Amino acid sequence: MRLQTEDELSAMEPEPQNNEQEEDGYGVLLYYKYAQIPDLDDLLAFYHSNCNSLSLLGRVRLSPLGVNVTVGGKLSSLKKHIAAVESYSLFEGTDFKLAACHRPLKDKVAEECGFTSLSIRVVKELVTLSSNPLLKSPAISNAGTHLSAAEFHSVLQNAGHVMDNDRTTPSEGIVLLDARNLYETRIGKFHKSNVETLDPGIRQYSDLPSWIDDNSDQLQGKHILMYCTGGIRCEMASAYIRSKGVGFENVFQLFGGIQRYLEQFPDGGYFKGKNFVFDHRISVGSSDTDILGNCLLCSFPFDDYSSRLRCTYCRMLVLVCDSCQKDSSTFVCELCQKHGKDVGLISFNVNGKPDAMSPQADDKTVSPDSKLSLHLPGRQEIGHRRKLKILCLHGFRQNASSFRGRTSSLAKKLKSIAELVFVDAPHELPFIYQPRAQESCEDCASSSPELSSPPPSEHSKKKFAWLVAPNSEGRCETDWKMADSPFDPLQYQQQTDGFDVSLAYLKDVFAQRGPFDGILGFSQGAAMAASVCARLGMLKGEIDLRFAILCSGFALTLPEPENSLIKCPSLHIFGSDYGNDRQIANQASKDLASLFDDGCCVKIEHDCGHIIPTRSPYIDRIKDFLQRFL
Repeated sequence: MRLQTEDELSAMEPEPQNNEQEEDGYGVLLYYKYAQIPDLDDLLAFYHSNCNSLSLLGRVRLSPLGVNVTVGGKLSSLKKHIAAVESYSLFEGTDFKLAACHRPLKDKVAEECGFTSLSIRVVKELVTLSSNPLLKSPAISNAGTHLSAAEFHSVLQNAGHVMDNDRTTPSEGIVLLDARNLYETRIGKFHKSNVETLDPGIRQYSDLPSWIDDNSDQLQGKHILMYCTGGIRCEMASAYIRSKGVGFENVFQLFGGIQRYLEQFPDGGYFKGKNFVFDHRISVGSSDTDILGNCLLCSFPFDDYSSRLRCTYCRMLVLVCDSCQKDSSTFVCELCQKHGKDVGLISFNVNGKPDAMSPQADDKTVSPDSKLSLHLPGRQEIGHRRKLKILCLHGFRQNASSFRGRTSSLAKKLKSIAELVFVDAPHELPFIYQPRAQESCEDCASSSPELSSPPPSEHSKKKFAWLVAPNSEGRCETDWKMADSPFDPLQYQQQTDGFDVSLAYLKDVFAQRGPFDGILGFSQGAAMAASVCARLGMLKGEIDLRFAILCSGFALTLPEPENSLIKCPSLHIFGSDYGNDRQIANQASKDLASLFDDGCCVKIEHDCGHIIPTRSPYIDRIKDFLQRFL
């Protein structure tokens, strides 16, 4: 494959006829193309050479399946870039969206949008449809039917009749589906009085498949008209909808997106408000000056994102008018408010600023009898290289402090990619001692020394559990009691009570310490984490997870909400048949793994006993799993 260079193309072009002012004008160019790339290295070299020689700034993303480009520069340079790309047959039919605009300033907006530098990267996917990197994306060849701006407009204009197999068919089943994020739909969307518009209200594009799954009844049997900013998000999303089978065949998408529609209908047509764009322009409107957005705090009509204010919890962009910006510096978006988070949960210091970290949060350990403290995202966390935040659940008769110590080697080896947060389980256990040398609990790999009498309770750290045996008593004033039987390695099978209490406790942890990217559980903590994963559909908004790491886990004998496989991406780490794990049998951990969808389940068997292994090759595989979520 050989693309013509900028110099070669310049030599072929006739002398430009544009005046000097137009040649020096600035513009933004957007385009994408799904196609098999035969030589990715050659294409990468071309973009580096061409974009640098033309002084273009912005983002270029390449994958084996195509390209996605948003760049800015002189209009004359952008036209030369288009000519160079068009010289390669692979890009035949590409929709190059070129718009004149003002030059980007060296400000926060241009920096956030990537228009102060040139970024060219090879990625796995041009757009990430699912937050689960282990699941295969739908075949792009199965994407919806393209409708031009005029065709899209016509269908809406003649609502009640839809296009089906090249003929007009009476129908009441048209729905508009917006494939964009909430911060985009706040300021602009399509509206037709007798056509339902579905706005998923999602925080990020990778949340869309879950919304589609949860709302498939609103889509099945309908003629779905999809739209997004420039078209690329509809390609993958429409393919996902069509992959659901019968009743989801009639999916149509606006070719060229809202941008092409507004060019065709400068008065806005059926699009109301402004089109949010991912460059220094921030948004593009029509001749209709009506404002669709509202200030988050006072509800005054407002649609200007130039201040780049974000939600304190999830970091999503929020709209706050100039007047309200003077009165507050802490904001909570609609989604976080809906899920019970509020600015009232945030503690303030003597200077009136939110505390970035409480003493407990700094230790990354929370006890159930202490008030949970909010950990506000710091500078490093909101950058592009944010670490994964993982909630860690200890085993039976352990506590957050001891589990933190036992996983110190793991935390050290993952410190560049993950932050581990530890919490005590809510069920406090009585102190128990054995009169003879016995293993004291399921999560202790070594024997305890013989105890003739127990030590004073004030010298002993509290022990906790996620589940307890039926009719068991919590800690009482007697402090210590003698075990009524030798250690039973199968005791975990009798610990079935207290799940609802632990689940309610975890909801509080997520509300006040979240969001968390994933959850890590050890032994009984893994069993608890797995049961949470099985209920994620019911817990949406209260407990949201991208992945789970389950170490020496086992399945709880609890009624699960569904019989289907758990689709949460999971990493299962457990001892092999000869792994010397005397607490949790190899088969018990295998049975737990079998409850998860094989397509998003990774297993690591080791020979290290009842621990989380941190030596090679095990730690390398753990890192490889986590890297997929960065």
